[in-house]
Amino acid sequence: MAVQVETLEKLERRITLTLAAEVINGEVESRLKKLSRTVKADGFRPGKVPLSVVAQRYGYSVQYEVVNDRVGQAFAEATNEAKLRVAGAPRITQKEQAPEGQLAFDATFEVYPEVKIGDLAAAEIERVSTEVTEAAIDRTIEILRKQRRTFGLRPQSEGALEGDRVTIDFEGKIDGEPFAGGKAEAFQFVIGEGQMLGQFDQAVRGMKVGESKTFPLQFPADYQGQDVAGKEADFLVTVKKIEQQHLPEVDDALAKQLGIKDATVEGLRADVKKNLEREVKFRVQARNKAAVMDALANAAELELPNALVAGETERLVEQFRERLKQQGMKDVEKLPIAPEEFRPQAERRVRLGLVIAELVRANNLQARPEQLQKHIEEMAQSYEKPAEVMRWYLGDRQRMAEVEAVVIENNVTEFVLARAKVTDKVLPFDELMTA
Repeated sequence: MAVQVETLEKLERRITLTLAAEVINGEVESRLKKLSRTVKADGFRPGKVPLSVVAQRYGYSVQYEVVNDRVGQAFAEATNEAKLRVAGAPRITQKEQAPEGQLAFDATFEVYPEVKIGDLAAAEIERVSTEVTEAAIDRTIEILRKQRRTFGLRPQSEGALEGDRVTIDFEGKIDGEPFAGGKAEAFQFVIGEGQMLGQFDQAVRGMKVGESKTFPLQFPADYQGQDVAGKEADFLVTVKKIEQQHLPEVDDALAKQLGIKDATVEGLRADVKKNLEREVKFRVQARNKAAVMDALANAAELELPNALVAGETERLVEQFRERLKQQGMKDVEKLPIAPEEFRPQAERRVRLGLVIAELVRANNLQARPEQLQKHIEEMAQSYEKPAEVMRWYLGDRQRMAEVEAVVIENNVTEFVLARAKVTDKVLPFDELMTA
């Protein structure tokens, strides 16, 4: 018998499911009999509880389970027969009127939309590339040197210079009154490394051990401390200790200390370049992928299933709560979070997911085994023990699913870039890395 599908609005559909009451009752009785063999009740030996007692205690819940199972099975069979792709879970409601000896239910649900992708040749996309320069290698080696620097006391007759680590006492006041977070003792920071506001950093330069100074400081309007943002404070600073930094020489010893196989300066530079090129590749891919996704979102026409958007919104809210929890916030579960704030992001994710799925299906852009292997190998190379990282990925289905999603997105990106109006732009290394 053909399934009658009623179109309600856009993607919403409704079908009526009927179940024979005799079949339901028979299944309920069968489950209750099975339950009576193990259920325990006061005054009866195990396995000897009368069926009437079992039915009185568990009849409602067993019937609920049976109806749920049978309705779910009937819904799956009906939508399969009607060749419908269901988006999200259906809403099931029992009808008050039904043919004699039958139970009737309305199943209301959404279907996946038709995805129309416009002419990709008309899409304008900026594709970036970046070169790893000798200057970039030099700066990275400088960072490695700073990670292994040591500090020694600067002569007391000398003032603090850029790169020195200073230990200070300070107290700040606004309109003559102290403020929260404005006072500290034996506080350390390195001059010139952005740990303090520029005016504070500049005021300490040149000061000597034992010296005190009062200076004004204007807090930026967007300062993270809202109580002092945009206000001017007066700070009293006393220098307790000044230590000058000692950086290791760039030589074979440093290369050996860093664990470079070819423990030479040339080997060190080659290793740094290789790592930077790998990082640049991933960042360039991510940047170009984002540009492609923007173009796809604009080029596609489709209705969004509300069920999928609601589900994605809920996931985003839970992810947000989890981030807050990881940051140490307490009672995150009680925090009122408006789902509406996440809906635009959820809609974009659902839209792109449907568009990508259609492109993959229509153009055979699935991830191939050799692509998955190569991607995992590239990621593993940035770790100390690549083989262990590869086993970690290959041994878990969820992690492999995440890798597969990335590879598919890369395939889609290359597919679109090969057809769109592409403008190539060389991005400076620093701009790419700080974006």
